[in-house]
Amino acid sequence: MKSVGVKSNILKASDELKASLESAGRRHELPSAHVLFGEDGETAGAFLVLKGKVVMGIRNLPELDRVFSAGSLLGLPATFTGRPYSLTAVTVVQSDIIHLPREEFLQLMRERPELCREATDMLGREVTFIQSALTKRCRQMAEVS
Repeated sequence: MKSVGVKSNILKASDELKASLESAGRRHELPSAHVLFGEDGETAGAFLVLKGKVVMGIRNLPELDRVFSAGSLLGLPATFTGRPYSLTAVTVVQSDIIHLPREEFLQLMRERPELCREATDMLGREVTFIQSALTKRCRQMAEVS
């Protein structure tokens, strides 16, 4: 599986953000092939990869799959907006993940504006990628029709 973009570093959290998420969230040791969240699924919050790898992708567009490693913060668009996830995230290997439910994540963002700025920068990069991927999917679907 290949990574696209900038080796999928667009969602790397700073040490300060990672430490805050670790202290506020819940740690889970997950097996390979565990679904963190699914495309069109109800938002459950944000996920920080502590150890392992997670692939994020869009249904029927495997060429856009991206692999994220330790330090990556996943699920930001849905967590900020409360809308369903646009992507599916699945562990590639056994992984240690911090999960922070939406309301707790938003509370942390309200309490720590400097971390909120960092997270919104990451959000902007992720939304740009998702929009590009969805545009590509729409074009592919139009070609099939």
